[in-house]
Amino acid sequence: MSVAGVRRAVRESVSGLPREFWWLWTSTLVNRLGAFVATFMALYLTIDRGYSASYAGLVAALHGLGGVVSSLGAGVMTDRLGRRPTLLVAQVSTALSVALLGFVREPVAIAAVAFLVGMASNASRPAVQAMMADIVRPEDRIRAFSLNYWAINLGFAISSMAAGFIAEVSYLAGFLIEAGMTMACAVLIFVKLPESRPERTPGKGGAADVSAASEPAVSLGTVLRDGRYMSVVGLSFLIALIFQQAYVGLPVAMGEAGFTPADFGMAIAVNGVLIVVLQIPVTRFIEHRDPRLLLVLSSLLAGYGFGLTAFAGSVGVFALTVCVWTLAEIVNAPTQTGLVVRLSPVHGRGRYQGMYTMSWAVAALVAPLMSGFVIDHWGAEWLWGVCAVVGTVAAAGYWALMRGLPEEETFTSGAPKDAGSPKDAGSPEGAGSPEGAGPLEDAGTPKTTGPPGASQAPAPAPAPAEPEVSTA
Repeated sequence: MSVAGVRRAVRESVSGLPREFWWLWTSTLVNRLGAFVATFMALYLTIDRGYSASYAGLVAALHGLGGVVSSLGAGVMTDRLGRRPTLLVAQVSTALSVALLGFVREPVAIAAVAFLVGMASNASRPAVQAMMADIVRPEDRIRAFSLNYWAINLGFAISSMAAGFIAEVSYLAGFLIEAGMTMACAVLIFVKLPESRPERTPGKGGAADVSAASEPAVSLGTVLRDGRYMSVVGLSFLIALIFQQAYVGLPVAMGEAGFTPADFGMAIAVNGVLIVVLQIPVTRFIEHRDPRLLLVLSSLLAGYGFGLTAFAGSVGVFALTVCVWTLAEIVNAPTQTGLVVRLSPVHGRGRYQGMYTMSWAVAALVAPLMSGFVIDHWGAEWLWGVCAVVGTVAAAGYWALMRGLPEEETFTSGAPKDAGSPKDAGSPEGAGSPEGAGPLEDAGTPKTTGPPGASQAPAPAPAPAEPEVSTA
């Protein structure tokens, strides 16, 4: 591709998104650039502090449990207090707890603080996703979620490499650097991001304006009774179980087969490289395609990508299987997040996003138990066979779930005025940078209930009334 072609592709990928999105994107990138602790925590506990591998596993489990606990609470906070206050509380709490973790020495204290770090770090996710849904037009959401996912992986790839060098100098420095960069995210959010939580404005007229008195309340019970949405949460859990095997089942299986940690590092590095290189071009290709087909395809690729690991006998073949399920991850991540936004009522986005986030947190707890049990009792080949079966079940579930999904609602009142204006679409300077777009005039967009993407994709019709956040 020529230089001009590359520039045009980049311009098309970043144009038309509001300024607030780019500040949120920047905060994500900064946060992930400083994510050192997750990378070297096991080494810190076993090598620097001298604890057993079992204790390191317990700390990791408590960290994950903290994420499970905070998911729903953060979702409620996102709806009741707002996106910005929830983000600020989460980021400041994360910075303080990570710094504290670097200084505590007693086993019980380390475990307790690790639980707090898990709670605080996971609490920002429902707010980030809800804010992104508030400020980005439905037709641009798959692209926006993909760009955010790309920032997460780019930041993590860089921080993972830096973590090794930092750990050689001082583990404490890693804790303090992560705390400092997380606090920098909080400052950026405080200075640059306005609150985006939609406010009902009855009396202005139009289809989106409904009297507050006639709107049903949204509570956690509402989410649990939403059968279609809870089916998405369940399918998300299955997909997360598969992807988690990259970090729990795969290294154990490679170790038992006689491969070294360096061999595993070379194989898994393919995942990060491919995401950084392919996420944006693949998203441009899938952006206006049927989300049902994409979710079915990505589920099959994930399941059978890990299933092929049963036949791997060299690092090269392991890397090839990583390529297959990484492509599934690239397709699934923005499409599934778009579906979650599509099915979430505007005034309940936080609670709905919290439930979705919890599905991944629970998978992070269950996956190590599942992989350990299967490998110990039947062998790694059975684990990869289970992954293939789970991927097939998830694909069938997505196919059944999305049949008959109505047309997606268009982005009407409440959109950022400049989000798709001609002046922004022409250059990355206009829309692809934090300075390029105009202010967010009204974040109270009527919620679409369909994945971001093409108007061709089937999506639900707008509900007659927007739900109200429960005060109970």
